[in-house]
Amino acid sequence: MAATKSCLVIGAGDATGGAAARRFAAGGYVACITRRARHLQQLESLAATIRQDGGTAHPFGVDAREEDQMVSLIEKIESDIAPLEVAIFNIGANVNFGITSTTTRVYRKVWEMAAFAGFLMGREAARHMLPRKSGTIIFTGATASMRGGPGYAAFAGAKFALRALAQSMARELGPHNIHVAHTVIDGMIDSTFIRENIPNVDQLRDDDKILNPEHIAEQYWQLHKQPRTAWTHELDLRPWAEKW
Repeated sequence: MAATKSCLVIGAGDATGGAAARRFAAGGYVACITRRARHLQQLESLAATIRQDGGTAHPFGVDAREEDQMVSLIEKIESDIAPLEVAIFNIGANVNFGITSTTTRVYRKVWEMAAFAGFLMGREAARHMLPRKSGTIIFTGATASMRGGPGYAAFAGAKFALRALAQSMARELGPHNIHVAHTVIDGMIDSTFIRENIPNVDQLRDDDKILNPEHIAEQYWQLHKQPRTAWTHELDLRPWAEKW
């Protein structure tokens, strides 16, 4: 096994997840990036960008909600790639439905994506980090992690659950030298979806009124590099103009 270490990013899209993968690869980690199999082409593109920049990347098309796939993924990383030092959970699942329009299928799917999948990643990462007494686990949260809003019963419910998971894990794993952090991303993130749906996004970007994924990724890197005498568990990030 190579002497280097790996960073797993669950939900490596074109915004926060992709930026985090690039940042950790630039810092010398092997970037193990995942999305569902239908997005494998985009993952391959991200991996190619990382390699062009001198890093190492391995894309995996997995469904993070499936226990057997998550167990196999992390075991493969450990056995074939490099010891897992950083695990980042970055699945969003942001939907908006009025409570009477929220079907059981929607509620269950959002919970599986934004909460249950986080549990699977966190549990499997911890199983491998605990014997080494080393590692960082970061869960990406949202405004909905802190408060529910109209139409966000499913999303807020899942994000509340993810935040509770992160708190429980931090208290349990911290004494074993494993840093667990939860981030509250409060505001729009510059992404393909936002650029396609917000008409004045260029002006928002010029005025620094929208979150820059590269800047979020840098904060994730700093969380990982924090000395254990001054660990942050919860970090909120928002543009200067965001009302909170």
